[in-house]
Amino acid sequence: MRVLLVVAAVCCLCAGSAAAQSADNNVYTADAQRQYQYIQGLIVRAAEKVGADLYSFKPTPAVRSLGAVLGHIADANMLLCGVASGKPTDFDKIMKDLSSVQVHEKETDKTQLIAALKESSAYCDAVFTQLNDTTGRDQVAWFGGRKMTKLMVLAMSSSHAWEHYGNLVTYMRLKDIVPPSSEQ
Repeated sequence: MRVLLVVAAVCCLCAGSAAAQSADNNVYTADAQRQYQYIQGLIVRAAEKVGADLYSFKPTPAVRSLGAVLGHIADANMLLCGVASGKPTDFDKIMKDLSSVQVHEKETDKTQLIAALKESSAYCDAVFTQLNDTTGRDQVAWFGGRKMTKLMVLAMSSSHAWEHYGNLVTYMRLKDIVPPSSEQ
């Protein structure tokens, strides 16, 4: 009887493990998307929290204004997620003329920048939704004639967003504003 109980318990554990593996067959893509959604949420919250009068704020003349950082993030989201989607991208043109992808970086209106951030985030979410752990390994064209997996391009988008969220945190702290990631 004891052997039968042990065998039944092992069978239940194995069945549960197989079901969990089947449900988690896109664990890498799902984790990358959660990370992307988290940082994009922080960025939108920061954009909403800062007054419109601070969108032109530059800690020093040599850096982007707060609004330009937000616009740059929205532009990069569209570019990187477009690449990850497999959309043909003219990298030579971009490298010769960055203004071809700087659609929102010159924008100064708070409402329009927040809308651009939300639109670009939704676009990236749609690209994530089309991928899974298998198709995320498909390679796409990248700068310098190289290739990169779709999932890595999306991970770079998150990394880029984190980098510039760091800029936003500094800008906010300089103006005595608590950034969303530090709110209690």
